[in-house]
Amino acid sequence: MQAGKPILYSYFRSSCSWRVRIALTLKGIDYETVPVNLVKDGGQQFSKEFQALNPMKQVPALKIDGITIGQSLAIIEYLEETRPTPRLLPQDPKKKASVRMISDIIAAGIQPLQNLSVLKQVGQENQLAWAQNVISSGFSALEKILQSTAGKYCVGDEISMADLCLVPQVANAERYKVDLTPYPTINRINKTLLALEAFQATHPCRQPDTPPELRA
Repeated sequence: MQAGKPILYSYFRSSCSWRVRIALTLKGIDYETVPVNLVKDGGQQFSKEFQALNPMKQVPALKIDGITIGQSLAIIEYLEETRPTPRLLPQDPKKKASVRMISDIIAAGIQPLQNLSVLKQVGQENQLAWAQNVISSGFSALEKILQSTAGKYCVGDEISMADLCLVPQVANAERYKVDLTPYPTINRINKTLLALEAFQATHPCRQPDTPPELRA
């Protein structure tokens, strides 16, 4: 590995890792990927080596500038403060608050409730219904909010941290067979973003650890 190059500990299917991959790509930051398989061997995130890196036993983790950061939004905010171009948080305080609100709704109010660790607790037979309910409930709220904040993207016409959270969460929804018909604003923004190179290149189907049968 190149000395000084940031190292992203990631899992191809992790929506939190995908958020960070998009941020790194949009900002033109060259980085190495170290895959952490959340399923193999009982979950490689539980290894002593990875726990030393991130005691929360979660991906992503980013080694950069001599520090290691866990939690996707903390990583994105650090990248924003140290490498501010292109901007992922608006300068206007009200728009910035909207971006953070939407990001938190997804990153704190939807995704953790349908995460692998939670689904294991609800039992195999309940997992699909649980995930569908959690995502649908969150998307109902998100759709209402986006109807007032959205332009071309989640907040106005510039890509922001909120968009980096939205696309991976829609992918989760599709994976759990959530009917997206009731969420036209979410659908429209998602399709617009998925047409962009940074979102395509970082897609779970194009990662170093993507299994051959899921590659595109």
